Amino acid sequence: MPVIAPWSATRPGQHPASVQTERGGADDAMTAGTTVDHLTETYRTHYRSLLGLAALLLDDTASCEDVVQEAFIRVHSARKRVRDPEKTLAYLRQTVVNLSRSTLRRRILGMKLLSKPMPDMASAEEGAYDRIERDELKKALRGLQRRQREVLVLRYFADMTESQVADVLGLSLGSVKAYGSRGIAALRVAMEAAS
Repeated sequence: MPVIAPWSATRPGQHPASVQTERGGADDAMTAGTTVDHLTETYRTHYRSLLGLAALLLDDTASCEDVVQEAFIRVHSARKRVRDPEKTLAYLRQTVVNLSRSTLRRRILGMKLLSKPMPDMASAEEGAYDRIERDELKKALRGLQRRQREVLVLRYFADMTESQVADVLGLSLGSVKAYGSRGIAALRVAMEAAS
C-alpha cells in the first residue's frame, strides 16, 4: 500500500497544484480523503479521549481498547471518504460509538442466551417471579422507539448523566430529556398493561 504524503508536503514557495503535476495522475485519486499521516496523528493525539468515550458505553478496559483500535482500522480502510481532514476525529468518535453499540448488542444477546439464576435467590418461586418481571421489562424496552430505548439504557442501566448521554448519542440535552421522559411514560404504560 503506498504511503500518502501529508497535506503540508509542499516545499516552501511551491504551489500545491505543481506538486500534483509532479506526482502524476495516479496520485490524484489519493488526495481525496484524509492522509494516513493525519489519521495516525489524530489517533495518537486523541487516543485517551476515544478510550474514555468507549468507557462510557462499555465496562471493561480490554473491550474499550479493542473498540478504539478497531475504529482506527475501519477509518483507515475508509479514509478516502473523509473528505475534510478536520473531520477525521469526528469519524473516529462516531466509529467508536457504533462499535461500542455493536459490542453491547452482542453482550445483551449473550445474556439472553446464557442467563443464569442468581446464587442468592431465596426460592425458586421468587426467582421465577423476578425473571418474569425482567422479561416483561426487556419486552417493554424493545417496544420503545430506538432513541428512547438508547437514552433509557445509557441513563439508567449504564448510569450516565444526561449530558454524557447527549455527548455519546450526538443529541442536544433537551432531546435527551424529551426522549427519556417519553420513554419512561411509554415504559410505564407497557409495564402496567403487562401486569
